[in-house]
Amino acid sequence: MSSFSRAHQQWATFAQIWYLLDGKMQPPGKLAALASIKLQGLHKPIYHQLSDCGDHVVIINTRHIAFSENKWEQKVYSSHTGYPDGFRQVTTAQLHQKDSVAIVKLAIYGMLPKNLHRRTMRQRLHLFPDEDIPEDILKNLVEELPQPRKIPKRLDEYTQEEVESFPRVWPPPEDYRI
Repeated sequence: MSSFSRAHQQWATFAQIWYLLDGKMQPPGKLAALASIKLQGLHKPIYHQLSDCGDHVVIINTRHIAFSENKWEQKVYSSHTGYPDGFRQVTTAQLHQKDSVAIVKLAIYGMLPKNLHRRTMRQRLHLFPDEDIPEDILKNLVEELPQPRKIPKRLDEYTQEEVESFPRVWPPPEDYRI
């Protein structure tokens, strides 16, 4: 191995890389799991708990996240101001209407380690409700991470050939009417 390629590998190991992650139709917990690994630097061979070797993560389309079942109304976020009658509870739907990046931000913040590096890691997280990314962040992006879950197709997105080639569970009888 030449000294140039060794130096290049060392630079890539220690450098902070900018990752792009699309949050469209993705559960916030899955996004948080992926992002927290990159923010902490757990994917790097030089990782150590006391060193700050994490990367930047840019998440777009946080307005279009998805929850399973009826978590929009059942999941509740609680906070307390510290004063009497300061206990507040808000549902996921209300919080998402108020701030479309708050749910993803809270999910990632909860998955980060509870130490002094937590705020520094959170500063390397960049959340955007839509696909609009500022130019200074866009020029730093190096790699796009695959989405944690496959986005299902809507019925109107299937072609007629795909519909006809779809396997039948049972052949309908000839006198069957739809």
